[in-house]
Amino acid sequence: MQNKYNPDVLSCLANLSNDEVFTPPTIANQMLDMLPADLWSNPDAKFLDPCCKSGVFLREIAKRLIDGLAKKIPNLQERLNHIYSKQLYGIAITELTSMLSRRSVYCSKLANGKYSICDEFKNESGNIVFNRTEHTWENGKCKFCGASQAEYDRDEALETHAYQFIHVDEVFKMKFDVIIGNQSYQMSVGNDGGNSSKAKSIYHLFVGQALNLQPRYLTMIIPSRWTTRTTEVIPDEWIDRILASNQFRILHDFEASEDCFPGVSIMGGVNYFLWDRGYNGDCEYVYHYLDNPTPITRSGILDPNHLGFIIRDPKSHAIIHKIEKIEGDYSADDSTNFSGLVSPKDFFTNKQSLTSSWDKFSDTRDKNFNIKYYLNKQIHKKEFGWVAKDQIPKNHQTIPLHKVIIPTANGSMDMVLGKPFYGEPNSVCSQTYLVIGYDLEKHNFNETQCKNIISYIRTRFFRYLVSIKKKTQNGPRGVYQFVPMQDFNEEWTDEKLYKKYKLTKDEIAFIESMV
Repeated sequence: MQNKYNPDVLSCLANLSNDEVFTPPTIANQMLDMLPADLWSNPDAKFLDPCCKSGVFLREIAKRLIDGLAKKIPNLQERLNHIYSKQLYGIAITELTSMLSRRSVYCSKLANGKYSICDEFKNESGNIVFNRTEHTWENGKCKFCGASQAEYDRDEALETHAYQFIHVDEVFKMKFDVIIGNQSYQMSVGNDGGNSSKAKSIYHLFVGQALNLQPRYLTMIIPSRWTTRTTEVIPDEWIDRILASNQFRILHDFEASEDCFPGVSIMGGVNYFLWDRGYNGDCEYVYHYLDNPTPITRSGILDPNHLGFIIRDPKSHAIIHKIEKIEGDYSADDSTNFSGLVSPKDFFTNKQSLTSSWDKFSDTRDKNFNIKYYLNKQIHKKEFGWVAKDQIPKNHQTIPLHKVIIPTANGSMDMVLGKPFYGEPNSVCSQTYLVIGYDLEKHNFNETQCKNIISYIRTRFFRYLVSIKKKTQNGPRGVYQFVPMQDFNEEWTDEKLYKKYKLTKDEIAFIESMV
């Protein structure tokens, strides 16, 4: 007889989007494994999933409680009724996911249906609710989640995506022992769709609301990009609150989201954690490398260097410490690290002029259009055009300088950074680029020095240090914080840099495996 393959249906569901991802049962159980075992034999413990999609968390919790309460409530039906009616609670994100979650948890999309595993419920929702919630509009955006009124002020037939958990004070008027979930990650703030670069992160709102409810334990899975504090807009006070907390027992950080969500790429990876209200101590930080079954664990506070963000990869700490022995505390401010050479974004441009799609330049040089303008090659299918000085909104003092120009973002995370190039005197660039060597008072490079800077940027050493903070396509000046300054009167190679900072063969092999 052939063995029949009988997969768990919840491991086979297609995701709603990269921001509304179904949690595989294996990941749900890894998160539940972090919780104390005595919860599963506690008939008074209450569990909440505030963002139900498939119901997987509540279903897996139910399995554990059914086994754990067998001695205290021997009768199976009584035990099921108690667990489902008095211990498990969920808030669905849509009407569809509410039915899917009930089907997974109660074995019926109607909690009081004929086939429901619990016969206590008197209504169709049971303890997995979905109440359509409306956004509260202020100045064209929702004051709770930042959603665009133009996009989400919809007909009643369409979903509002005004997630109930973060738009009302409390849904269930009770205290929970455990809040657990995988919430939506971001929402559009314009008309570009939820996955655009203009989308607003909202996962921190779920974490913040859960912490405000003060459960005994909180475990959620969220994007890891907040840890670097450079590539998305998360309120500083939220990051400070997380970094200052000594109530995180364990945090599993995945370099690649595919290790948790097969087939789903979330820039910067993901992490799940266990926050314990009654705990005050070090966090066990477990870093999972892509395609490597052996993670590295460190124990301590989340930000041991008091940098205001997390150096995620434990191997990076040793390399940075070696650089510090040579350079001193070089990452403390931008006068001692490479970020001080890098301009702010939109350096020459404003919202109307020299943007990536701006087309008021000339294809040929003449007496008026005589400043070389490096533009977005993908949009305009050429490398440069010519502009007049009065078309350049600001920072005219940089026009005559020798400089290096580098893309602000790159299309491939494998490259870390885009290709830098020499920006001769009498040149500017669009918002597609950043300018290196932009400040005449701090640095006045010549052409040779600029080319030596380019040689430095092209090294794996340089790009690896950038990658410590750069976990998405965007590369603002802050991602250069861990890159030390060099003498740009000479050319730089990886061999010279490895020797200067006394890196071991293993450290060199690690850097070259990462870049």
